[in-house]
Amino acid sequence: MKNKHRRVADRVSRAAHTAALLALVCGAAAVRAHAAQLVVHEIQTQARHTFSYTCANGKTFKVTYLNAKNGQSFAVVPVQGRDLLFVSTIAASGVKYQADRYTWWTKGPRADLFDATAGENAAPVLAGCATIMR
Repeated sequence: MKNKHRRVADRVSRAAHTAALLALVCGAAAVRAHAAQLVVHEIQTQARHTFSYTCANGKTFKVTYLNAKNGQSFAVVPVQGRDLLFVSTIAASGVKYQADRYTWWTKGPRADLFDATAGENAAPVLAGCATIMR
């Protein structure tokens, strides 16, 4: 069980380092209303899609997905009042995105937000989220 927890922590750490390096390379800090746009010239965006989600607790928010020409995928997810840049990682099913200690795990139109510091078997921070179809 310790090895599994260590592997999850290592993946979270690697994703956090990747996101931090991406921010450092650009010299940009994400401050919602006053920040410059994040631009990484080495990574070109192929597609950008924004979806509205509603969760089981009634919370609604928007998530923007960015697909790069090099095959990488990113998601901008609001967490505790700030937008975080999540990087896609390996998942058994669906697509798993990680930023800092958080995991945004999507499976089709559904998604959950997990906090790695809450423990291995902890409930999601946001559960039962689904895209709002209009």
